Amino acid sequence: MVSPLPERRSDDEALLLWLGTRLGIVVVATVGAGVLAGDKPLAPFLSRWDHWDAKLLADIAEFGYDGDPAANPDPGLPAFFPGMPLALRLVHLIVPDWSLAGLLISFVAGTVAMVALARLAEFEGPQGAGGRAVLALLLCPTAVFLFAGYSEALFLAFAVPAWLYARRGRWPVAALLAAGASCVRITGLFLALALIVEFVMRRQRARSAPWLLLPFVPLVLYSAYQHARTGDWLAWQHAQEAGWGRHIVWPWKSFWTTLQMATGDGQFVWAFRLEMAGAVLGIAAVVWLLIARRWSEFLYVGLQLGALLFSAYYLSIPRSALLWWPIWVMLGGIFTRRRSALVVYALVVGPLMVLNTVSFINGAWAG
Repeated sequence: MVSPLPERRSDDEALLLWLGTRLGIVVVATVGAGVLAGDKPLAPFLSRWDHWDAKLLADIAEFGYDGDPAANPDPGLPAFFPGMPLALRLVHLIVPDWSLAGLLISFVAGTVAMVALARLAEFEGPQGAGGRAVLALLLCPTAVFLFAGYSEALFLAFAVPAWLYARRGRWPVAALLAAGASCVRITGLFLALALIVEFVMRRQRARSAPWLLLPFVPLVLYSAYQHARTGDWLAWQHAQEAGWGRHIVWPWKSFWTTLQMATGDGQFVWAFRLEMAGAVLGIAAVVWLLIARRWSEFLYVGLQLGALLFSAYYLSIPRSALLWWPIWVMLGGIFTRRRSALVVYALVVGPLMVLNTVSFINGAWAG
């Protein structure tokens, strides 16, 4: 159990790191973008964040899952769970700009998530791991998606506190928060399964077990909603196939396809190289969790990584790693014991994070 003083210290450190890196990204998105633009006209600040999934989520919030009636509907829209669009619609009642609404949601949700991550790392130990776990996450090459109007920050704002409450044995609260996470992303399914394993491993009282069904409810309701719209219970999965060509293949075929794209030419070659690096590091993390016998966390990360490795090609593996808090907690512990490792980590991944941020605000694919 963490005493109040170290927990307060970790909260302050997490908030300082979160606010400081947000300011840094603003500098990169303004000064850095202006330097790179040269004599070319520079898009307004908010427009630089209105790309890819951020735009699709705003379209769902504004028009529903049928998309903008004035444009060709994107077949991938049902792949997005309703949590983020609903949050956008709510914030839009006060903030008229959809892009700004998305940035504000990610900012507030990220604040909650970083404090919870710091507390979780402090709970797991050693003392002082909280701030280092947060820093490791914020230096991740794909950390720009915690700033943009994507769903990662909102998911973490529910999921990390859910796991912290589960570790503390407060299962009703953990289940309610996990249900919130299930509203945001399909990743809530893996969280719900991991909570069951954690519950069994900790040999909790059976009277708390029914609460563990709660995180599955949003998943069922969303499937039922899409079935009412389309007649398809797995509309979210089929939308991924229609929108991004993602379907299940053998992992060696997925690896070979990604390798070809990572060694060829084109604007996405570096993105696919980052995908391959993410896959290797993800496998290493899963092996570590297996060796450490952290069964629930192994299930949470392993199922996500497995789903990505069995896809037609590697897509969004480094971005999905933002959601794998066991990795960031693990790194927080390592960096507390070996500070030199944190310096090396920051020097290697920090520049990649800046480059990915610049790529994103320029409309390029960044994960």
